[in-house]
Amino acid sequence: MSTAKVQTSVIGSYPIHPDTMELMHGYFHQTETSWNSCIDTAVQDMIAAGIDLVSDGQTKDPFVQLFTRKLKGCRVRDRTEIIDKVEYREPITLSDQQYVKQMLPKKKGLIGVITGPYTLTKSCVDRFYHDEQQLAFDFATALRQEAELLQQHVDLISIDEPFFSRELPPYAQEVTDRVVHDLSCPTRLHVCGDVSSIVPELLEMPVDILSHEFKASPKLFDAFAQYDISKKMCLGAVRSDNARIESVEEIVAHILHGQKIFGDAIVQLAPDCGQRMLPREVAFQKLHYLVKAGEKIYGR
Repeated sequence: MSTAKVQTSVIGSYPIHPDTMELMHGYFHQTETSWNSCIDTAVQDMIAAGIDLVSDGQTKDPFVQLFTRKLKGCRVRDRTEIIDKVEYREPITLSDQQYVKQMLPKKKGLIGVITGPYTLTKSCVDRFYHDEQQLAFDFATALRQEAELLQQHVDLISIDEPFFSRELPPYAQEVTDRVVHDLSCPTRLHVCGDVSSIVPELLEMPVDILSHEFKASPKLFDAFAQYDISKKMCLGAVRSDNARIESVEEIVAHILHGQKIFGDAIVQLAPDCGQRMLPREVAFQKLHYLVKAGEKIYGR
């Protein structure tokens, strides 16, 4: 894992689209070969771009179904339906992280990405609980078991909670803590969208690093500037919702602006969000230019 003070990172997803016939062949022959080739491509792109902290690319499923498909009590149709008590049944992303870990050069780190319990709750059709808070905490209890396994193999666990920017529940800190409490590796909370109205609450979250989309929402700089920054920051520095490729110079200017607000609290540079919706060549170039911009400011 790189010892650089400021590392380049990804948020999670990367745009690799598997060959349908290969997947069908793998399904009927009970092999993981086709999925592994997707992971290979995503990871190799991130390494080639120069990224310090890579993910598995989340190529197997959308970020909700990736988890609910393997949790007891969940039935996946067009949307996930909750039909029984949510419980942990088996490892979800562990084998993928183990596979990626053995691929990585020594100076590269690995992120274990977990879709947060509140986002899972808000993304599902509840036909069993009829109690949003209890469902969220049962998701959190299940995800905690996944996190305990992942911490042995990854360098960072990142909780992805986009729904916090739409509606922050009063139990947000507690339900997050149930997943991350006393883990042995650093933790990050990624919340995309406009979080300007919940900055104080985010600064109290029980994680080491906060991650937000400062490139698409530069007004977040002003929102955070009103407070003493008590957290380390992952600075979103290229857009994930726009295929325009930012120049190295533009990214450098954005990072320098971020430094005025956060100073040494910036420990990671990343895209605003997962890159699943971008063309692969665009996603790669954005990562590559992000790395180049980081080198111009922080060196190697």
